[in-house]
Amino acid sequence: MKTAILGPAQRAEALARMAERELDILVVGGGVVGAGTALDAATRGLATGLVEARDWASGTSSRSSKLIHGGLRYLEMLDFALVREALKERGLLLERLAPHLVKPVPFLYPLQRKGWERWYAGSGVALYDAMSVSSGHGRGLPVHRHLSQKRALRVAPCLKRDALVGALQYYDAQMDDARYVATMVRTAAAYGAQVANRARVVGFLREGERVVGVRVEDVEGGGDYEIRAQQIVNATGVWTDDTQALIGERGQFHVRASKGIHLVVPKDRIHSTTGLILRTEKSVLFVIPWGRHWIVGTTDTDWDLDKAHPAASSADIDYLLEHVNEVLATPLTRDDVEGVYAGLRPLLAGESDATSKLSREHTVAHPLPGLVVVAGGKYTTYRVMAKDAVDEAVHGLDQRVADCVTEDVPLVGAEGYKALWNARARTAARTGLHVARIEHLLNRYGSLTEELLELVVADPSLGEPLAHADDYLRAEAVYACTHEGARHLDDVLTRRTRISIETFDRGTRSAREVAELIAPALGWDDDQVEKEIAHYRKRVEAERESQRQPDDLTADAARLGAPDIVPL
Repeated sequence: MKTAILGPAQRAEALARMAERELDILVVGGGVVGAGTALDAATRGLATGLVEARDWASGTSSRSSKLIHGGLRYLEMLDFALVREALKERGLLLERLAPHLVKPVPFLYPLQRKGWERWYAGSGVALYDAMSVSSGHGRGLPVHRHLSQKRALRVAPCLKRDALVGALQYYDAQMDDARYVATMVRTAAAYGAQVANRARVVGFLREGERVVGVRVEDVEGGGDYEIRAQQIVNATGVWTDDTQALIGERGQFHVRASKGIHLVVPKDRIHSTTGLILRTEKSVLFVIPWGRHWIVGTTDTDWDLDKAHPAASSADIDYLLEHVNEVLATPLTRDDVEGVYAGLRPLLAGESDATSKLSREHTVAHPLPGLVVVAGGKYTTYRVMAKDAVDEAVHGLDQRVADCVTEDVPLVGAEGYKALWNARARTAARTGLHVARIEHLLNRYGSLTEELLELVVADPSLGEPLAHADDYLRAEAVYACTHEGARHLDDVLTRRTRISIETFDRGTRSAREVAELIAPALGWDDDQVEKEIAHYRKRVEAERESQRQPDDLTADAARLGAPDIVPL
């Protein structure tokens, strides 16, 4: 299979090709579900297109807890089917589909009462492990273990002694959510899908009752395209209702947005060798290992303001700090927070007024001939959602279509990853890079690391780390634009890398170096470089200001003080 390149030229070509002839399936929405749907359709041999109004994963799919998990708390809700499905998907991702991107991560669950709580929680975790193994794809993770208070404090010295009487330790998995989506888009393109970001659907084409295509605005180039397809799949997440409104159809269900915020703090602020999972009065709180950092989250509150830029308020940040500090021997303060990000979960409305109790199941509907809608669900089960959406769309195609094969289709970079991992010391010796750098690259790009190393061979200066974000090589910024579809400085600093949340300056000190690195790949002149830097700095300042506001309304107003680099 030839690896697809998502550079500026390929994007322009994809838009032109989509407009040339009718597609079998056009997917609207470039988050994890939309990308998964495009991959599913393309690997069934269907002529497939994928368009996204902003950047790949720019919405919910880059702002999650970055966990691939079965949802341990759903066992308590007796939602065994959802947990079983998610555990199977977790195993597939770890073992077969994306071992370079999805990694095991341990969690410690502190017990606060002797006796019954250990039995109750232990039974749940044991069932969780058993369901994982019974799925046929869970044998790669260690099983849970019971710890005494003394052993738990040895594993997590950060905890207050009086915060636990013992603990359980179990395993789940994690990934970089935005990187995962970008990799999946490249995989879909490698199997023939035509893909274009910054291509906004502004209307639908209809013939009578039937939806036959979309009108797309090229937000970058300013052109307009009519793209026709036998079936359109609306996979726009929290924007589902807005997309349906373009057709004048409310749809058969309603999607509500629930805001979740996360804090990023340096590794040395929490002394632990394991992640933590804590109960709150509303939900659960995770402390998740993240390279040289920890991610602390999340909240779960209703949100009906700007969907593109959900804002974290001062109250949100205080909530997380207050709850995590209940168990930490050395409390976290505002000064410890490197990064803050807020995301919106698309929840199917109707079951309850509380967003924490809304369904995490997904729904697929065919409200009009030629239009399929998929919504709800959770990141871990994106592949199942994509399969169901394409299965539904196939009913409207006048041809025989193969069954779903994505259970056996690894993402690009997975093939050969383990062999390259075993040879990482030799790769380091060959390239002159430290073995830790090679490990970092392999866990972000898998076997595609060789493409990135070719850039370094052509220009050795790209093998140097970024001056103010030295976890990343200069080559990674260039590669984001030449191969991974990044179109703007914000795309690189926020989604292709995580510099925007992993540095105390939020990436502002890296902005000029990165902008000048990527300018040749994107054809920028000096004026555009300055515009990109100014925009990024305004965005960071607007976010900082929003995080000083007391509530959602004032935080939203502050965040909207910085316009998008491309007006939408």
